[in-house]
Amino acid sequence: MTQTDPFDFSAYGAVHKGTLPDRMGIEFVEAGAERVVGRMPVEGNTQPYGLLHGGASVVLAETLGSVAAAIHAGPDRIAVGIEINASHHRSATSGYVTGVATRLHGGRTLATYEIEVTDEEGRRVCTSRLTCMLRDRRP
Repeated sequence: MTQTDPFDFSAYGAVHKGTLPDRMGIEFVEAGAERVVGRMPVEGNTQPYGLLHGGASVVLAETLGSVAAAIHAGPDRIAVGIEINASHHRSATSGYVTGVATRLHGGRTLATYEIEVTDEEGRRVCTSRLTCMLRDRRP
């Protein structure tokens, strides 16, 4: 994994062990406030027809965008998703899908990311947009 901003993924992994992204097999490749890249296996994340479940694409998108927003927010603040949308363009049936979250807006109270999910051939599977509210940590 390439880390472009200070972010401790060993701590992230420990805190999120057993959570939805962990159970879905999401792996991080690159992390920074401007861009986060991760991937997820299609196997185990399909709907009954054997196609990647649309909800799985959304989980990948929200995970990557939320991590990027958390890096943007900094260590004394947290990012909480307040809006997400997704357009599903094509199906994936095997291998991995890769998500790239790119910052569209990084303000003091809101951060918005576009997340592009592609298959192993580089074809777009899903386009998503996530907005997170940034706030101080509460005790």
